[in-house]
Amino acid sequence: MTSFALVGAAGYVAPRHMKAMQAMKGDLKVAYDPNDSVGVIDSHFPDAHFFTEFERFDRHIDKLRRRGEKIDYVSVCSPNHLHDAHCRFALRSGADAICEKPLVLNPWNIDGLAEMERDTGRRISTILQLRLHPAIVALRDRFATSNKRHKVDLTYVASRGRWYYASWKGEDAKSGGVATNIGVHFFDMLCFVFGAAKLNEAHLREPERAAGFLECTRADVSWFLSVDRNDLPAEIQGKKTTYRSITVDGEEVEFSEGFTDLHTRSYEEIVAGRGFGLDEVRPSIDIVSTFRNAPISSRHERHPSASRALSK
Repeated sequence: MTSFALVGAAGYVAPRHMKAMQAMKGDLKVAYDPNDSVGVIDSHFPDAHFFTEFERFDRHIDKLRRRGEKIDYVSVCSPNHLHDAHCRFALRSGADAICEKPLVLNPWNIDGLAEMERDTGRRISTILQLRLHPAIVALRDRFATSNKRHKVDLTYVASRGRWYYASWKGEDAKSGGVATNIGVHFFDMLCFVFGAAKLNEAHLREPERAAGFLECTRADVSWFLSVDRNDLPAEIQGKKTTYRSITVDGEEVEFSEGFTDLHTRSYEEIVAGRGFGLDEVRPSIDIVSTFRNAPISSRHERHPSASRALSK
């Protein structure tokens, strides 16, 4: 039976990881979070040990190792700025790491993790679930051999309440900002489908929204991301809290469904040795890091939602 430890058990995404472990007949041996609102563990692994102090969590994992009950994987669901340190901890503990997006905030952190992989012989895999979405895989197959450039429009609005700005997610130094926190897996998906980004332009960078332009190998991409419910299309305001839209050459790509089991699929691939490693994750980290520091430009046409936001 595959054994797991979990860092960040009280986080928003942690239940998806627990569900994936359970679906795979795995065993969550021990979990950690400085917050103790973790009753969700009872629905999955009621016998898991739980600690609110990292030092005791570390000691318990070491005790298991000395007993010959080594942890196979440490799943990392902690705040973004801690992913790097917690992945290092996993490797030093003799386990592989399964890390939520974004793996790190800046590309140079990946170099340090690569060195850790070489030194320990362990592996870090990242959850890049959109690469496993059937609609996105079909899209990649469709455009893999395309000889023409495509025009892509990406819009993603994930409404968040006032709590968001009071949490670590509202602090750029910890989350990386909106483009990193809710956008990094979309940037990975764009590179996965349309090839590497050769130009990265920032059009809008605010606490609640971001927009820009990417020139990928096979596509020009105008994108807009927001956590403000006022940016939802008028027809769904008050009815839905999330809006995802991708158009390619004016044609809508339907991928609103099919997200439910992507973490389970991700775990299955990782345990089978087919997880997405450091090389796969680097392009998207390059994009968000460059965007975070790029000057605001209007060289290319702005996304309509960005233009509306700037005109207010």
